[in-house]
Amino acid sequence: MEPPLYPGRFGSSPGSGVGFAGSSDASVMGTNDDATVSKASCTKMGYVKDDFVKYFIKRFTKRAPVINRGYYARWAAVRKLLHQFLTAAPSENPNVPVKKQVLSLGAGFDTTYFQLQAEGTAPAVYYEVDFLEVTSRKMAAIAHHLELCNILPKYAQVQKDKGEVRSSNYNLVAADLRNVSSLEEALKGAGFDPSVPTLILAECVLIYLEAKDSEALIRWAGDKIKTGVFVIYEQIRPDDAFGQQMIRNLEMRGCPLLGIEATPTPEAKKQRFLNAGWQRAEALDMDAIYTHHLAKADVQRIEKLEIFDEFEEWHIMQEHYCIALGVSDYHQTGMFDRFGFWPTPASPRTQRRSPGTPRTPVGD
Repeated sequence: MEPPLYPGRFGSSPGSGVGFAGSSDASVMGTNDDATVSKASCTKMGYVKDDFVKYFIKRFTKRAPVINRGYYARWAAVRKLLHQFLTAAPSENPNVPVKKQVLSLGAGFDTTYFQLQAEGTAPAVYYEVDFLEVTSRKMAAIAHHLELCNILPKYAQVQKDKGEVRSSNYNLVAADLRNVSSLEEALKGAGFDPSVPTLILAECVLIYLEAKDSEALIRWAGDKIKTGVFVIYEQIRPDDAFGQQMIRNLEMRGCPLLGIEATPTPEAKKQRFLNAGWQRAEALDMDAIYTHHLAKADVQRIEKLEIFDEFEEWHIMQEHYCIALGVSDYHQTGMFDRFGFWPTPASPRTQRRSPGTPRTPVGD
């Protein structure tokens, strides 16, 4: 996101259309456009490579260095986990190809599918789910740009009345994440097979849902996906000065973090997975991930791209976002025994003095 808000959802929609009391569907969906502009800024400045985001923005706007670096951290962390999933193999037959699928919840204008196809590393099937208003706009952009259409399989079907795309390896699905039964039905209609090893991505999505709805979604996934992982990126630590201002900022925009009080810490998000039936869970804040788990050479590269002097603000921001994940392997394939961030040291937060009130409190 852009000043004065921290980029909480750079490339994916936070469950667009998940409006509740005190929240606005239009406001939540609008963050998709802001996020896409931030992603384009990060791409333009050389932090990440994305040849497709330009097709989803009307005009380019350069973001502040702290915003660009924040998106890079998120992108690099999620991409690391995505690569782990795509290259994971059964322990007994590591050389046997395994069909896999990705399910992106609240996908917005995310371009990961197109990137993976261009790189030749895409899974067998990629599913994206979002609210109808968002999928309709994404479908229209895909249909309008030949560069996007050429990435799709030859016989892909664009269903304009439903705001959806159907094909053998890419399916854009309109559904409401609050209603698990309707979500399941929509995915079934698109050919989703829960028996296939699955990676579920939800980047700043569930935090906009009421706790009961996000818990129901995670429990549904834990029940259906017997071999797979669920990766969540979202806000944490609402109780300090920075966290309180983050919440106020989003409430002013009509996008309250309805789920943050139920899972305010990495430990709480980890426990949510375990309570929902996932066999193993892990959670780290983004400051720990950036410091310990991203490729050092690439971090050194991006840190030279722009003049950067917002170090205290940077660390505080990163301490208020985390990645949490759940892992299940009920068939004991061994594919995901080492999935995640290893080793998992404590957050750098515990190694520094307690920070003061940030000079630019931010939100999503």
